[in-house]
Amino acid sequence: MTEPGVPPHTLPHHDLPELTAEILRGGAEKYHAANEKRGKLFARDRVALLVDEGSFVEDGRFANVMAGDLPADGVVTGTARIGGRPVCLMANDSTVKAGSWGARTVEKIIRIIETAYRTGVPMVYLVDSAGARITDQVDLFPGRRGAGKIFHTQVRASGSIPQVCALFGPSAAGGAYIPAFCDVVVMVEGNASMYLGSDRMVEMVTGEKTTLEAMGGARVHCAESGVGHFLVKTEQEALETVQRYLSYLPSNWQQDAPAAEAADSPANIDLATLVPASERQAFDMRRFIKGLVDADSFFEIHALWAKELTVGFARLDGKPVGIVANNPMFKGGVLFVDSADKATRFIQLCDAFNVPLLFLSDVPGFMVGTAVEKQGIIRHGAKMITAVSEATVPKICVVVRKAYGAGLYAMAGPGFEPDATIALPTAKIAVMGAEAAVNAVYANKIAAIEDEAERAAFVADKRAEYETDIDFVRLASELVIDDIVEPADLRSSLIARYRAAEGKDRFFSRRRHGVTPV
Repeated sequence: MTEPGVPPHTLPHHDLPELTAEILRGGAEKYHAANEKRGKLFARDRVALLVDEGSFVEDGRFANVMAGDLPADGVVTGTARIGGRPVCLMANDSTVKAGSWGARTVEKIIRIIETAYRTGVPMVYLVDSAGARITDQVDLFPGRRGAGKIFHTQVRASGSIPQVCALFGPSAAGGAYIPAFCDVVVMVEGNASMYLGSDRMVEMVTGEKTTLEAMGGARVHCAESGVGHFLVKTEQEALETVQRYLSYLPSNWQQDAPAAEAADSPANIDLATLVPASERQAFDMRRFIKGLVDADSFFEIHALWAKELTVGFARLDGKPVGIVANNPMFKGGVLFVDSADKATRFIQLCDAFNVPLLFLSDVPGFMVGTAVEKQGIIRHGAKMITAVSEATVPKICVVVRKAYGAGLYAMAGPGFEPDATIALPTAKIAVMGAEAAVNAVYANKIAAIEDEAERAAFVADKRAEYETDIDFVRLASELVIDDIVEPADLRSSLIARYRAAEGKDRFFSRRRHGVTPV
């Protein structure tokens, strides 16, 4: 039926199958070829590899179709399933004006995040975008449904649904905040980058000569800035990382983390022989973790950044658990500004999505000195301790070897309402180590003893007194420690304790929200 007064022959005629095929092809062939040379997949191929076969249902396919050269307006959005579970997703098409944003691009992204939030399913971002189209800035930038609304919607959804980003190319200028507001970011080395200003803009504004890779490349963000969480070699690996990440989390904050088939811990790792008796001798806590949890279940996050603290998911008897562990292999396991931030974010992630927390403590405390004080170590440490305090999921503190000073607090010590504080026979809990304590209390007296042998004997005697004072059996007798377990019994003890804590009350405080030390 035609509109009144309009001759039928003047109405546009569309060959729908042909038009659909044009949209599905994306941009010009030369852009596809250029991407292929860099090892980059077409956006629609990324989606197909990520989701269950045949499950993707696209929304907004005909966005901006009348423009003629902007298929789907440069972004693919829709719903699908990953491992049988529903998700929402968006994927920038870098063959269409380098994946840049127009007004319809922005609207599609907002709508799909709103859908994910409304339906309570994870939101996946496959990012490869040069940022906003400057020529369209009035339409896409300042309004109520402009680019800012993307970030507002992400923040609203944060902690309600999992949000994960895989970055395959640039995420430029304001667009860099899409990854920043996600729970985790996977970056493909050599192609992925994040930056607020291009290298040319930086030189113009500051005079600094740099490159995109040196300023905002994948390795920079995964190892130095901490904005990236996983550094991968290929796009296929990036997509598999997204799949594995989601397998540890529920679809939304109201559900329990999904269980998998239970598996035994590896038979070739003996926990009893891993922890050296001397607290000065380093060992790799990651190996301890792998020997404790279900075989092949440890999934480390932020592996290249702030390595003195190890965080990640694992499974105990098939059930997910979030692990926060000091790693004495790096900087002696001392907590620094970055490691405090790393722990804070991970603790909040686990608490948001009902993943129980396991703290494995071997910590000398927080770093001291002029440099870290100027960096705000007190403020960052307080932020970590705030996250530990506010976490209401089942949480257990295991003192593997030592927990000194505020490090005990940061690792969910007894004052922070853990469901249990467990000590291994190698454990020590104190304000500080014996050597530092003796020096702090008796420095003048030690200096006054001229005879070297007499001085050594005095120090040894005072150290022995101190060690007796903080003996783990004494601490257990005072109910500071709930149990002392042998390494061989730790796994079974944890499984039983987490099972017992499943129905705990999650209420924390009568308030709207706290004022976090940021």
